[in-house]
Amino acid sequence: MKRFVEEVKKAAEKKIVYTEHALDEMNAEEEIISIDEIRQVISKGQIIEDYPEDKRGHSCLILSHTAKGRPVHVVCSPKEEYLGIITAYIPTLDKWKEDFKTRRRSR
Repeated sequence: MKRFVEEVKKAAEKKIVYTEHALDEMNAEEEIISIDEIRQVISKGQIIEDYPEDKRGHSCLILSHTAKGRPVHVVCSPKEEYLGIITAYIPTLDKWKEDFKTRRRSR
């Protein structure tokens, strides 16, 4: 997992590309997430879920608390030339436990 974190960071140093879905989520009225916050999550965050078999290529879910003090989740996939940001959002307590690392079970 540590090696994959390094792949993510190296890809982000080259270029960051956002999917349309990621931009829609980042610009949602209730949670505007800045590009600076995305960079903070990538540089300081912790991988909390790993998706080696994802159809978009090996990807992961990263969590970090940003300088604004709020938790942010970023799903990303490193490529040779860039880091693809698949989605980014503010996790909520209805879907995540208080640590924002553990999913709540569906009822």
